Amino acid sequence: MEVSARPADVGDGVFCEERECPMKVLSRVYGALLVVASMMPVAVTRPIEAQQAAVAPKPVTVEWVYRVKYGYKDEWWRIFQKYQVAILEKQKQLGYVKEYTVYAPSLHTSEDARWDYRIIIVRASQDAPTGQSEGEVARQLFPDQEAFKHDENRRWELTANHWDLPIHVVSLSATE
Repeated sequence: MEVSARPADVGDGVFCEERECPMKVLSRVYGALLVVASMMPVAVTRPIEAQQAAVAPKPVTVEWVYRVKYGYKDEWWRIFQKYQVAILEKQKQLGYVKEYTVYAPSLHTSEDARWDYRIIIVRASQDAPTGQSEGEVARQLFPDQEAFKHDENRRWELTANHWDLPIHVVSLSATE
């Protein structure tokens, strides 16, 4: 076996021949491992990010419908506006409520189909984040909870019928 005229120095006084030196091989292996290890956090976090995106809350649309006792529509509306509209506005500022619209009929209907106010609310998700539920926001906005409860009880006394209904948009191009 021929030895080269000049061996290669790989550090610490160890000399190798021109053919593969064990130290060179080890340094290549360690270099490759370092590259693979540096890619690991990216490979691990991408599936987690994909899972989080897949679990992102979907907006929810809810319809509140109220039928008010005859003769009390103005009083009912003043109380609703004072408390419920204020709560919805605060929830909108906080981001839980995306938008809301209040509707009133333009014409009359039969008594069994009558409604006086319809509120369509688009929420960011089904459940309110901490501090953004209706009750929590009401406590923040109306520190006099006794007056708040009194007025809300009065509004419910004036309500002849009420329902909350989750609703969704029907796609005209899809079959349901």
